[in-house]
Formats: sequence, structure tokens, C-alpha cells
Amino acid sequence: MADSTGGDTDVLFLVSFLMALIVGLVIHSFIIGVNVSDWWRGRSVTPVDLVVTSIGISRMCCQCILTLFHVLFNLFVHVNLLIIDMVYNFCVLTSLWLTSLLSIVLCLKISNIHTRLFLYLRRMMLPRTGHLIVASILLSALSSFSAITVLTNGEAHNTTMSGLSLKHLYNYAMAFFFPLLFYSISSVLLFVSLYHHTTRMKMSSNLSINLETYYSVMRFVSFTFIYYTIYFIVDFVCVYYYYVYYVTSSWLDLLLNFFPALHSSYLIWKTAKLRNQMSKVLQNVMDYFQWQNTGEG
Repeated sequence: MADSTGGDTDVLFLVSFLMALIVGLVIHSFIIGVNVSDWWRGRSVTPVDLVVTSIGISRMCCQCILTLFHVLFNLFVHVNLLIIDMVYNFCVLTSLWLTSLLSIVLCLKISNIHTRLFLYLRRMMLPRTGHLIVASILLSALSSFSAITVLTNGEAHNTTMSGLSLKHLYNYAMAFFFPLLFYSISSVLLFVSLYHHTTRMKMSSNLSINLETYYSVMRFVSFTFIYYTIYFIVDFVCVYYYYVYYVTSSWLDLLLNFFPALHSSYLIWKTAKLRNQMSKVLQNVMDYFQWQNTGEG
């Protein structure tokens, strides 16, 4: 991040962060509202719905904390932001662990792997999705607390800032590595399974088979993997500059603030239930404005 040099630039960044926050809150609130409404009405809630709802909540928290961080950093440069940093790391790790869990759930539900271990994991994990969500949250909290403990203990024992920064970066990288590892494994398994399945279906004599659903899932897996990787790289660069050079990368943080909303929008588009509900909302909005124009005319 580059330091802001003028008041106009500071205002521009803050306005951009607030715009990204508003867009993200609208998109994530829609995802949460649709799934919570189904649960409230007694409709069945799938493991995917549970994970997607949890991801929406964690991403809302990420955007709120990141915006608050920059507001305080720009208005009160010398304020101690250690607690905010810990909460933000917790929200980011929770979001990434839940994204990995979504990939694992999709892999268990969709993949046509028939090994004994895979079938056992499917029977054991899918009915316990709620417990896995809680485990992801607790694991993220433990990782965030451990990273802050390294900083506070290092300051208490007069550890050099360079050594302290390197330890924090190492712990931060390791905290991100494991959800990325689980996500990569499950995504590769799902993609390979779908690829082989579509290949066999195309070679069959049944030409009426529609493969678009399988291709759609493969595109979703690929897009999410790219999103996950870029998000990790950008976030690590931001942390590196902050703890090594003590500067904030406003443009990169702004990118991090837009990324979750972008992926959640793609998630709405790829999920039939969310896409249908969004179409209804947009149609109602268009009908309302049309009625308004007709009334004024």
C-alpha cells in the first residue's frame, strides 16, 4: 500500500471503501436472507445452504472490520489497531475455512468417487455440516489468537521488530496454508471427477444428455480456485507491507474489500435458488419503478 499524501486522496479511499461496504452488505444480506427465510418457513436447508449462509456472514464481518480499520487508520494514525487486526484476521480465516468447507461439501455431494474412504467421509461429514462450521470458526479463532500472542510476547521480551515481523508472517502464512490445502485437494478431486464423468457421457451413445450442469460446476470450481489464490496473495502482500514496512496498501485493501462481493455475486448467479430469488427481486423493483412512472404520467 502507498501512504495517502493528500486530504482529497484520503476522502476518495474512504468513499471507495464505504461504497464497497454497501455493495457487499447488500449482496451478502441477500444470500443470508434467502436461506434464513427458507429455514424460518420450515423448508429444508441443505449442507450447502448452511455453509453459504455462514460464508455470507463472515464476509460481511470482514468488510465491516476492514472499512473500520481504514477509517481509524486515516483519522487516527497513532491509534492501537492490534485488536481490530486480530478480529479481521479471525474473520478472514473463518471465511477461507468456510470456503474450503463449501468445496469439500460439494465434492462429497457431487463427485462419483466410490472408494470406501470417500463413501465413509460422505456419510460422516454431510450430516454434521453444522458441527464442521463451528469447528471452522473455533480453528480460525485459535489461529488468530496465536498470531496476536506472538506479537504481544515478542514486544514483552523486547524482540527486534524484524524478528517479530518474520514470526508473524510465518504464522500468518501457515494459518492460510491449511485451508488452502484442503480447498485445493477437494477442488481437484471434484474437477477431475466431473471431467471424467463428462468424458464418459460424451462417449456414450445417448446424445440427449445435457452436460451444461456439469460444465457449470467445473467453471464454478475453477473461478473459486482463482479467487481463493488471488485473495491469499493480495492479503499476504498487504500483511507483509504492514508488518515489515509499516505502511498500508490502500489500493490492495480496496481490492480485498471488493473481492468477496464479486465472488458472492458469482455464487448467486451459479446457485439456482439464489438466482431465482434475485430475478424476482429485480422484477419487483422494475415493476415498482414502472408503476411509479405510470402514476406520475
